[in-house]
Amino acid sequence: MWHDSILETVGNTPLVRLNSLFKDFPCTVLAKVEYFNPGGSVKDRIGVAMVEAAERDGSLKPGGTIVEGTSGNTGAGIALAAITKGYKCIFTTTDKQSPEKADMLRALGAQVLICPTNVAPEDPRSYYSVSRRLAEETPNSVYLNQYDNPSNASAHYASSGPEVWDQTEGKITHYVASSGTGGTISGTAQYLKEQNEDVQIIGVDTYGSVYFKYFHTGEFDHAEIYPYLTEGAGEDILAKNMNFSLLDHYVRSSDRDNMLVTRRLAEEEGLFVGQSSGLAVNGALKWMNEHKSELTADDVIVILLPDTGFRYLSKTYNDTWMRSHGFLSEETSLKAGDIIPNASGSAQLVSVSPADTLQEAIDRMVDLGISQLPVLDNGSVVGSLTESVVLNRLIEEPDAREHPVSDNMGAPFPVVDRDTPLDGLISLLKEAPGAILISEVDGTFSIITKSDLIGALAAQSNSGS
Repeated sequence: MWHDSILETVGNTPLVRLNSLFKDFPCTVLAKVEYFNPGGSVKDRIGVAMVEAAERDGSLKPGGTIVEGTSGNTGAGIALAAITKGYKCIFTTTDKQSPEKADMLRALGAQVLICPTNVAPEDPRSYYSVSRRLAEETPNSVYLNQYDNPSNASAHYASSGPEVWDQTEGKITHYVASSGTGGTISGTAQYLKEQNEDVQIIGVDTYGSVYFKYFHTGEFDHAEIYPYLTEGAGEDILAKNMNFSLLDHYVRSSDRDNMLVTRRLAEEEGLFVGQSSGLAVNGALKWMNEHKSELTADDVIVILLPDTGFRYLSKTYNDTWMRSHGFLSEETSLKAGDIIPNASGSAQLVSVSPADTLQEAIDRMVDLGISQLPVLDNGSVVGSLTESVVLNRLIEEPDAREHPVSDNMGAPFPVVDRDTPLDGLISLLKEAPGAILISEVDGTFSIITKSDLIGALAAQSNSGS
């Protein structure tokens, strides 16, 4: 028996028991290994589905060009469909993606444009904006937009969900997946919930993405967004394919943990997978450790492993790259909660209100010898004052000292939780005016400044020397 094209080999990927990483748990833990797809990732499923949907609705015509923004994997899936069906491809991606991904897309005949990572989605340089512009400028082209295209989630409803259900003989109790566009977790979750509403769906996010906080609070918090290294997961937008109502739990994991667990999957389980697989597995480990007393031998947990490790040979599987980011250090990476006990402002947060005068704020800064103040209004962070902001205001308008702080304050300091990892703090402090606020469980805040971070890094370095 043979297949008429490579597209007929998409799907029906295996479930593989994870024996080493989860040996301390009573339940069965299975990995849905998506690198068995011909393009090496779970995104082959949506690549075919979106192309065929565009053909059906007439937006993709014979000889046309497909334009898409991709971290690499969706592009590969689309390219396979385009090769088989006779279309051209133009892909935009970001400069954080591994060079292997861009090389792969070019090998599949696509034109690839590299866009900056650290810009807002609406910025004309972002890979979202560039892909839309190219679709408008290119004759006989279509922009598939995997983030909002309903064929994304429906592809997983039609394939991933039924496969997991059938392969576990309906015994699945928990499904764990990372989320980017949201199609994989949402489409699969919808099918599984329809078969058994008690199946628990656990999403895994990376620090620097907006999904985790949005799930727990309903707030899209721009302060949550900062650059992170884990590819193919997390977002700085709310993709329409992300259906939060289908999820029961959401956890998140740091770049360092994602990379190390990715390597453990190769070394201990023989699964040579990509970074978002480490993210999903570490998220599962975190959630399971928190709920260990609830798990039984009857539980069957399925974790989706999205792609192959061959796309990360220059990064996760390269010791030099790992060391350059501090991921192979013997020391556990610092988190915000580790720095607070030694932070200069941790004992009592000094703040001002929007109604205070700028002179009152200046007096407070001078008396206490501090260079920045958060502005709080009924416990909410609404702005900030720094030495540079105050100085510029007084130079521009000497009478400003009698005006309320609300007329003079800058943007609020970023607010994070105690588990925010070191790389996230560094990214935020590069952009922040000079401080980060740490949200405490009692509703108060602690503060970390650049000098606090320098002191913590120096102390860690001395302790390891």
